[in-house]
Amino acid sequence: MATITMAKALNEGLRKAMEEHPKVLIMGEDVGKLGGVFRVTDGLQKDFGEDRVIDTPLAESGIVGTAIGMAIRGYRPVCEIQFDGFVYPAYDQIVSQLAKMHYRSKGSVKLPVVIRIPFGGGIGAVEHHSESPEAYFAHTAGLRVVACSNPVDAYFMIQQAIACDDPVIFFEPKRRYWEKTDLDRDATPDPLFSSRLVRDGMDATLVAYGPMVKVAMDAATAAIDDARDLAVIDLRTLSPLDMAPIYDSVRRTGHLVVVHEAPGNVGLSAEIAARVTEECFYSLEAPVLRVTGFDTPYPPSRLEEDFLPDLDRVLDAVDRSLAY
Repeated sequence: MATITMAKALNEGLRKAMEEHPKVLIMGEDVGKLGGVFRVTDGLQKDFGEDRVIDTPLAESGIVGTAIGMAIRGYRPVCEIQFDGFVYPAYDQIVSQLAKMHYRSKGSVKLPVVIRIPFGGGIGAVEHHSESPEAYFAHTAGLRVVACSNPVDAYFMIQQAIACDDPVIFFEPKRRYWEKTDLDRDATPDPLFSSRLVRDGMDATLVAYGPMVKVAMDAATAAIDDARDLAVIDLRTLSPLDMAPIYDSVRRTGHLVVVHEAPGNVGLSAEIAARVTEECFYSLEAPVLRVTGFDTPYPPSRLEEDFLPDLDRVLDAVDRSLAY
């Protein structure tokens, strides 16, 4: 067991997948010689060659379109979108082709493509570098969408995503790339498309994913001072949603707060709130509350701390929920 950052855990997970599967290849802007802007692919081109770690032009539509063709021919491409806001030129390829090919072919064509997207804010970046576009993809039938929140999940989930025969949109919280934890490489991972209760509690339930899991955990720790016992669930899979751990927790606590960076309008929190209301209506002691980014374009970096959900906003939502 060793202490490892999320960026390094992803690097090791990619390396292991490439060692075990000769048809796995990586493609994207600066993923080769530079090792990616966050150094997630550092050293992989040197060890596996330019035919398997491919530096592409600055053309996201071309990257994903090429990956679709290669997947049809039996490869398992892993595409890196350098920053979240750069994915939109590839949106047509992803939604019109990648998501539909398996259904269009009556199941005869599989598209095992993974699209890695560093997402979210908190790094003081400029425009187009701090967005949370996950709802676009979670809404799209034919795609699977996941988000890791820690180095352990990053290591195992990237390998599981590559092994999946369906296209997977793989969101990585960029502001957590350098946070460390212990990694047991021989541990048995949770299934890829599953949520996890990461902290049990009896007073209220917090649900988060990606970069907001740490915020939710910090809120649960801070709430102890007020004698409040908060449960925290790491959603992990955004499509398909794994609601069972959420239902179980809400039936115990009667209170639910959902947290994410993306704007609240038609976000993941709305879908979760709707499903919990449908399934756990008689267990709820208060409406499901949401703590999200605001319904504006992502602000300049000097204002991002006012935009992003933080400890105080989460605890305020808990207070409002428990006050009903």
